[in-house]
Amino acid sequence: MSVILGADAHGSKLKDIVKEYLIELGNDVIDVSDVDKDFVDNTLAVVTEVNKANDNLGIMFDAFGAGPFMVATKVKGMIAAEVSDERSAYMTREHNNARIITVGVELVGETLAKHIAREFISADYDGGRHQIRVDMLNKMD
Repeated sequence: MSVILGADAHGSKLKDIVKEYLIELGNDVIDVSDVDKDFVDNTLAVVTEVNKANDNLGIMFDAFGAGPFMVATKVKGMIAAEVSDERSAYMTREHNNARIITVGVELVGETLAKHIAREFISADYDGGRHQIRVDMLNKMD
């Protein structure tokens, strides 16, 4: 599994902090950020890299997380969640099979961002009864 990170100019500093933390934890991290591009282009770069392997996960940083969330969910088959707490990060992976989370740096500080990233990548999708909803999400245009 690789953790794909992306950020626009607003999210770059926090992304770098989380990147260093994830590497310290022993994760394979790929940074696709281009601070000269906006959140749309950076989110699409994260989605593209996440889709290269079934076990890849992505985290996109910008000011509030809402824009990248909207972009990621426009890609057919991509399940994303905008999160600002550890529990939501964990549960969206475990119950919804989210492969990307978006984080707003105006809402989340350094320590919380590290915990969000750790919880998201440590969770495993449960499948089972949750698969019905995941299938429903994947059928949507």
